Amino acid sequence: MSRIGNSPINIPDNVEVKLNDNIITVKGKLGELTQKVSDINVKIEDNQVLLERPSEKKDIKSKHGLYRALINNMVLGVSEGFTKELELVGVGYRASNQGQKLDIAVGFSHNIVLNLAPEVKVETISEKGKNPIIKLTSFDKQLVSQVAAKIRSFRKPEPYKGKGIKYVGEYIRRKAGKSA
Repeated sequence: MSRIGNSPINIPDNVEVKLNDNIITVKGKLGELTQKVSDINVKIEDNQVLLERPSEKKDIKSKHGLYRALINNMVLGVSEGFTKELELVGVGYRASNQGQKLDIAVGFSHNIVLNLAPEVKVETISEKGKNPIIKLTSFDKQLVSQVAAKIRSFRKPEPYKGKGIKYVGEYIRRKAGKSA
């Protein structure tokens, strides 16, 4: 029994959900997202989306919770949006943006220039005495998380000093250095 898959998805007033040939389209004030659904029955009744599985096969049971979570993320995304914040920890680590171009200096001989998708809004915050912060905002949770993971992969936080690109609020397990 899927706890996640059986719970209904409430649709806010400013969000419109349509089902057409196993393709769900969610439209809201921030944007529009589509998702193809297979092997799961989807019903839209009185401002709720309900998902039911036709059989108890293992792959269908796993898709039940998956599609419910994906559709819920779509509804939340077009109504509220998602934000990921990355912090650059290290001496001389900087970030700046011009439009959709993100320029990161993280200790390499050259700066990393990243062109971001138009759906992702980027903002860089640099205050004196604090670590630079990259703020990514979008209505697509998968896209904003993928972009954040790509930026983090340029310089992952290391366990000795904690230098690198980390998510805001992320805990880094520290190791003791060599004992002399």
